[in-house]
Amino acid sequence: MGKSTDISLKTVSNSTRNFVYRQPMKFGGRVVEDVCVLRTEISVTSGSGRKKTIGIGEMTMGNIWAWPSKIPGKVTLKLMLELARRLALRVEEASLSGDPLQITHQIGLLRDKISAEMVAEYKIAEGIPQLAAMVAASPLEAAVHDAFGRSVNQSVYQCMTSEFLNEDLSAYLGEEFVGKYPGEYLSPKPRPTMPLYHLVGALDPLSDADLKTRLDDGWPETLEKWLETDGITHLKIKLDGNNIDWDVGRIVEVTRICEQVSQERNWKLSFDFNEQCPNEDYVLDLLERIERLCNLSYTRLQYIEQPTPRDLKTRTEMTVHRIARLRPVVIDESLIDAESLKLARQRGYTGLALKACKGHSECMIMGAAGAHYNMFTCVQDLTCIGGSFLHSASVASHIPRVAAIEGNGRQYAPAGNAAYMEQYAPMFRVRYGTIPTELLDGPGLGFDWQPLGQDAPAE
Repeated sequence: MGKSTDISLKTVSNSTRNFVYRQPMKFGGRVVEDVCVLRTEISVTSGSGRKKTIGIGEMTMGNIWAWPSKIPGKVTLKLMLELARRLALRVEEASLSGDPLQITHQIGLLRDKISAEMVAEYKIAEGIPQLAAMVAASPLEAAVHDAFGRSVNQSVYQCMTSEFLNEDLSAYLGEEFVGKYPGEYLSPKPRPTMPLYHLVGALDPLSDADLKTRLDDGWPETLEKWLETDGITHLKIKLDGNNIDWDVGRIVEVTRICEQVSQERNWKLSFDFNEQCPNEDYVLDLLERIERLCNLSYTRLQYIEQPTPRDLKTRTEMTVHRIARLRPVVIDESLIDAESLKLARQRGYTGLALKACKGHSECMIMGAAGAHYNMFTCVQDLTCIGGSFLHSASVASHIPRVAAIEGNGRQYAPAGNAAYMEQYAPMFRVRYGTIPTELLDGPGLGFDWQPLGQDAPAE
């Protein structure tokens, strides 16, 4: 027996828009220079079926991150968009109904079925990674949550309770979570303000001496200028993972610039290896060097992100137990479901990264699991811009354990934020290192969607 607040999904439509980066971003040995944003708009009915509500979701299709492959990036992107197109059609035909977790669970089953069909049809030898399929489906999942919240005129974060959900978390995480609901681990209201994590990409100029040519586009072009302009207090450094001298030098130089520009700030660092480290010893050697050569870098280090390859099932020798004794070690690329969380904890991971690009339900469910297991929790983006960034920020602002928001879209593709500047400019113009997340207190996902514009149909 469902609840009177259950929704029925009626229509689904996709559209896309492409944005060119103002400067390239390098991570994990890969370089990204542009992004495709996928938007999904749905209509649902609720109650007696007479009330119609629109929900919207949006996400940057980070195929280079979600699907690292020898297959050209243009091809993997097209395949992800094709998966999203087929999913929209299949979901529309299925007439799904229930609460948002139930509906998105059913969407996940359809997504995996379509993914398998495409692998067979296109003869994709390596298969479609689960992570890539999740990213492709995430705008639809977000739209379901947005529509549900708007149908009851509440923030969807206030709807993660037994009042609105037909099943508790045991349906998704097992019997250990009988009687528990995501709402127990959420704040009903967003925090008023939160610090923002600024990305230091592997190609990013740190000072004027690193600039080969100037962009002169009105935005800071070096880390020094970003620190001065935005009052940055949190920095995430992309590291190589295979060149310890370069990694140590990069960390030391970032620290020097932070102290030069903002010695008075109690700034924090995180190190992101993007699963490139050959073994645990690499990270331990790096930390030992950092502690000896530049103790301030070590002292200000908040957490370490995914040093090992994402395949947890076959790479059983890759553990992080010794690193985790020194700092929280956060699972990112590997975290795709409850089983991967269990494996990550067995390998020594003590933290998890939530990402809206993996699905809003995934954030709610994994966030609850992380809190239950007392894991360090952070929310990261996928160079999200416009509505996708506001969505990611809203997730972070409702999870009490999250210390800061990652938001690097403003660095690489600020044009993607233009439609939101009139209403949400403070969310994209960082001041004193923080953004006013109290602005994300509306119904649905918490904010008003603006027109995406359209380059081409997602087909």
